[in-house]
Amino acid sequence: MSDIETIADRTAAGIALAYRSGEAGPVAVTECLLERIGKAAADNVFLAVTTERALSEAKAAEARYRDGRPLSPLDGVPIAWKDNYDVAGSRTTAGSILWKDAPEKSADLRCVANAAAAGAVAMGKLNMTELAYSGLGLNPHFGTAVNPVDRKTLRAPGGSSSGSGAAVAAGLVPIAIGSDTGGSVRIPAAYNGVVGFKTSIGRIDKEGVVPLARSLDTVGPLARSVEDCILADMIMRGAVMSPVRRGDLSSLRLFVPTNVMLDGLDDAVQENFERSLRTLESKGATVRRGPLPALDEVVAMMAAHGALIAAEAYAAYHEIADGEDAKRIDRRVLARMLGGKRMSARDLLVLQQMRARLIPQVPQMLDGALLATPTAPLTAPAIAPLEADDAVFHEVNLRTLRNTSVTNMLDMCGVAMPNGHDAENLPTSLLISAPWGEDERLLSAALAVEAAVCGPIRPLR
Repeated sequence: MSDIETIADRTAAGIALAYRSGEAGPVAVTECLLERIGKAAADNVFLAVTTERALSEAKAAEARYRDGRPLSPLDGVPIAWKDNYDVAGSRTTAGSILWKDAPEKSADLRCVANAAAAGAVAMGKLNMTELAYSGLGLNPHFGTAVNPVDRKTLRAPGGSSSGSGAAVAAGLVPIAIGSDTGGSVRIPAAYNGVVGFKTSIGRIDKEGVVPLARSLDTVGPLARSVEDCILADMIMRGAVMSPVRRGDLSSLRLFVPTNVMLDGLDDAVQENFERSLRTLESKGATVRRGPLPALDEVVAMMAAHGALIAAEAYAAYHEIADGEDAKRIDRRVLARMLGGKRMSARDLLVLQQMRARLIPQVPQMLDGALLATPTAPLTAPAIAPLEADDAVFHEVNLRTLRNTSVTNMLDMCGVAMPNGHDAENLPTSLLISAPWGEDERLLSAALAVEAAVCGPIRPLR
């Protein structure tokens, strides 16, 4: 392996350090990753590669480093975007065949423009579940992004930010931007063995992002470290610095709910979760366990009245779902949208009122602690059974999203971090969540937790 390939395998912060030290330049790293992306074309990770833009931005960054005036801690670092973000010079398909031939966009969305203003090098657009509506990441139109954790058995890459998780895990980019409505950043992070940060609603401007459910949609990064997620969050917000500093484990308080979130875990998921908690306790963290009644209420309300996401997705795409184009979209996506169509006005109001009542109670329920759970109850499932039986697909999809979707209904932010593997070497993941608006406290704690329970994340190539 050449030196430049070794450098390109580092975290985003590590790559930027190589630029500052003169060990490598942005053009060489960008060219290395463009070559990898080209060789991995059959893996369906990228839907579009913005080669000319990437090289132009890398050359500009290299000139700034020569002059000693980088724009940000991520100047010259490659980044890729889920295909529900507008990136100038490429079309936005949202993973749908309906927009396969849409015109190329003439302008970046604000968060994309903010990243570009900080010098990040835009490498292209990433695959995703059609219209962002699945936790498993399958796409019948563009092919499903290959999860690099298992090259023998095709496994779900997690959704809906499937290409984002796979791109980071496979060493194609150090940072990929996804969106999270019910788990779509954290699940791909879990299934691909990388870090994913689901931000608080409204923290990063989502105006113009192709929606799934506007009241739940959020912007968030996937990367090889918590530090990289902090830096990505910073530049997408247009901030010039971050107040986040690594927390002290001796002051960390975690709450582990004994209801809902630990039900039906795979053995390895449970074992690695408990091992992570023991490690954190041994280093001074306090772990408290008990029921969190709000979780039972959310689950019961969704079972009785349906999913808020389904209602909002149908509202956004009813012309597609009720028209001729319904025949052209993923049948599994359509089925979930039509579930929203069947919901009544009362169902929707009950769910909205429940959220409005429970969300302000979350800080009181946790009493200063952060919520600690497995990110997903299972490791990345094999794709073949999911494709063969829609009932199996929907059952596994609901199981996959259970822990993340419940915290979304409670308007929490969260960081998913790899914390071990199962017997087949598939990654498991630890999720730390905090009440809305406590992103910086969460990230501070996540830096400390990562150092204690997560090893270095190396690309799977």
